[in-house]
Amino acid sequence: MAEQGPGPAASSAEPSGSSIDRLVTERSLDYARVAGLVAAPDLVAKVAAVVRTFVDVYRAGGQLLVFGNGGSAADASHLAAEFVGRCTRDRPPLPALALTDSAAAISALANDFGYDQVFARQVQAHGRAGDLALGLSTSGRSPNVLAGLAAARNLGLHTVAFTGDDPGLLESAADVVLRAPTGSTGRVQEVHQMWAHLCAEAVEVALFGG
Repeated sequence: MAEQGPGPAASSAEPSGSSIDRLVTERSLDYARVAGLVAAPDLVAKVAAVVRTFVDVYRAGGQLLVFGNGGSAADASHLAAEFVGRCTRDRPPLPALALTDSAAAISALANDFGYDQVFARQVQAHGRAGDLALGLSTSGRSPNVLAGLAAARNLGLHTVAFTGDDPGLLESAADVVLRAPTGSTGRVQEVHQMWAHLCAEAVEVALFGG
């Protein structure tokens, strides 16, 4: 057996206990700061309007199509599961598709039509007038999210976008754009998850009571 040398030397850049504590404190305070901003009356009113759109779409027998990239793709899957499964109570399943979930569809569409079209083509395949398309983009500049929302508008779907404090090109790409009041990608996605849960819970309450 070859002689094993000592393990790798600790990097001088490795965080010390005090720097880790400082990082945790700073991020926790930032989370609390953003949470306070999310409760601002003007933003709450805008979120409530989006929640009512979700309720109206499901009352009318429509469905949700939701999409995004990276962490937002995971958020899209999470939200669709809340409707197909359950959020806060047992009830009949509700139709929702995360257009991020099929590796076969995404890779085929990217290969044949370009990555910018991976959501637009699926919206064209599954969307119907009166449905709801929700695009998630922390940057507000994701070309495939913008294209997906444009395809939805052309088909007569309701369109909503969740983004960060800089809406980028999304500002005019959807009927309603909800802007998380922060430029931190992590905080933006955390706010998006809270809004998603609000929408799912409100639909359950409105359609099934309780």
